[in-house]
Amino acid sequence: MFKGLWKPICATVAVLGLLAVNPALAAWQLDMPVGVTTLSGMIRDLHREILIICTITAVVLFGIMGYALFAFRKSRGAKAATFSHNTTAEIIWTVIPIFVLIYMAVPSARGILEIEDAGNPDMTIKVTGYQWKWGYEYLDNGVSFFANLDELSAEAARLDSGIDVMDIEHYLRDVDNRMVVPVGKKVRILLTANDVIHSWWVPKLYIKKDAIPGFINEMWFTATETGVFRGQCTELCGRGHGYMPIVVEVVSEEDYAVWVIENGGESPTLSTTEISTDSSVAAL
Repeated sequence: MFKGLWKPICATVAVLGLLAVNPALAAWQLDMPVGVTTLSGMIRDLHREILIICTITAVVLFGIMGYALFAFRKSRGAKAATFSHNTTAEIIWTVIPIFVLIYMAVPSARGILEIEDAGNPDMTIKVTGYQWKWGYEYLDNGVSFFANLDELSAEAARLDSGIDVMDIEHYLRDVDNRMVVPVGKKVRILLTANDVIHSWWVPKLYIKKDAIPGFINEMWFTATETGVFRGQCTELCGRGHGYMPIVVEVVSEEDYAVWVIENGGESPTLSTTEISTDSSVAAL
């Protein structure tokens, strides 16, 4: 009976076995990550709510279908129905989905409007994708720089480098210059590209959008806590696609002001009345 399926079954078991022992799956998760922006909670809750609705719908419908296929099969003497339609049933299976779709559409539309509302930002950063690095221009403060793959990862990626990549904490996920922003401020990002299509994505910030040559895409976020958050280019853009990490460091307003001055920019206007001259930005 299973003679023809023996090889596919063995191959499937072997693949599952390799996946089970693969250390790369040590941090896998089923749910979306916990974000650190004002939008992340809304997006995550909406995702969960719609997922629950879709799951319940699928379980009920496929359950009814499976029961019908099993209980009313020809081998048990079941015969096809003679009626052409049932008005009551048709009304029920039309009205219920309409209400479910409306229930999902209202919060979804409200969320989309909020996600796309990049007006009245506290600061604006122009981000440009290159093969294969990112360029950052702080339009309010005059700071600009390129963010390349960090030297240690670049060296380890070379053939016969002799460096064990497992010993590098953030292999291919660190840069030489981080994008630094203040906590609690609305940051608008103007996204474009210089050559081919790239994509700017930081999971913890819950923002992702394509960088397209000749176009300016817009997105925004407000970080709710300090820290270092990592992402990457998610649009295949050439042989160096895997060497375009994104690192965003969220710091306090005071540390951000010091960072701007240290990088040759104009001191930003802060809500605090005074900035200590001996303050230092968080370790880069």
